[in-house]
Formats: sequence, C-alpha cells, structure tokens
Amino acid sequence: MTEFIKIYNENPNQKEIDKVVKVLQNGGLIIYPTDTVYGLGCDITNTKALEKVAKIKGVKLEKSSFSFVCNDLSHLSDYVKQIDTPTYKILKRALPGPYTFILPGSNSLPKVFKKRKTVGIRVPDNNIARTIVAQLGNPIVSTSIHDEDDVLEYTTDPELIFEKWNNKVDLVIDGGYGDNEASTVIDLTDDYPEVLREGKGSLDIL
Repeated sequence: MTEFIKIYNENPNQKEIDKVVKVLQNGGLIIYPTDTVYGLGCDITNTKALEKVAKIKGVKLEKSSFSFVCNDLSHLSDYVKQIDTPTYKILKRALPGPYTFILPGSNSLPKVFKKRKTVGIRVPDNNIARTIVAQLGNPIVSTSIHDEDDVLEYTTDPELIFEKWNNKVDLVIDGGYGDNEASTVIDLTDDYPEVLREGKGSLDIL
C-alpha cells in the first residue's frame, strides 16, 4: 500500500521529511513535487531501487536519461568532471530553478552509470525536494511522471497522482498542485550552451 503524505513547501515538517528519507534509505520509490512537474525518484546509491524506476519507465538503466536531483552545487564534483568558470557562472545564475543541465560525467559516478559520458543535474527551486535531498545526504535519481492522456502531458493534482500510482511506489507526497511544464534542458558539455528542450526556465540565464 502506498503512503500519501502532505508536506508544505513553505515550511516542510521535519517528521514527514524523516519519513520520506527513511523510505528512500530502505530502497523505496517516491513521487515528489519539484518547481516544475511531479517526479518519480529514488536514492542514487541504491541499485535495486534504480532498477525498479527503470522498469517502470520501460528503459534499460544504463541507457536511461534520469537526472540527478541535488540540494545545491556542492555535490557537483562527485558526479561531474571539472567545469570551467563560464559554465559554473551559468549554473550559479540558474540554480535553484526549473532547469536540467547536461554536464560531463566524472569517473566517480555510481557503478550503474559508469558508462555515461554525461549527467543531467537538477537543483529545483522547491523546499520539499531540496530538504529531502539534503537530509538524505546524496542526490535522488529522478524522472518526470508523464500522464497517459494525450491532452495532458503531466498530471498536476497530487490526489490523482496518488490514485494512479497507488501500489506502484512506496510513498506519494502531496506538495500542492504541480506545474504542467517540464524543466528547460540545456547541454553545457560543449563550448556553447545548447538548448535541448525549452520548458519552464527562461533562457535569459545564458
């Protein structure tokens, strides 16, 4: 049975955050709010949980394009090769915010992602997501939850999300209505930033 808990973005309740972190540490899957659409996530260090997420999304884990959700830029050097000053300035300007940045992956990526040359890094402007990651002590691997409806690309109502995902994940967080526009994806692996998907984030940061 999936647990459904309410957490307020302005002031996340510590007891509820503890509960979410425990689920992640035990290899559970959560659905949680970001500053864009709701995401499906698990602990980056738990291979079994990562495999479950890949299975749900119908992709091979090593070929997946899941992003790494971080609390801030302090974890960057754990997963990303040395980046130059202009790149870092873009990240500082944009984050926290509704962006996914594609960056060159480092050699210290978790085993299942070792073959990856790049990683997608997210620092959402959402207190719930960032508080969970900060307390967990490492990133969450995340992917957007799409809606099967042709008209709605993303479900925004947490109660409907819970109905749909009940018994498929361990916990769904009601963090209020989500957005129906995904993050802007920008590739920073080359000399010039390349916009791969225009979403919620403005391009003024480039």
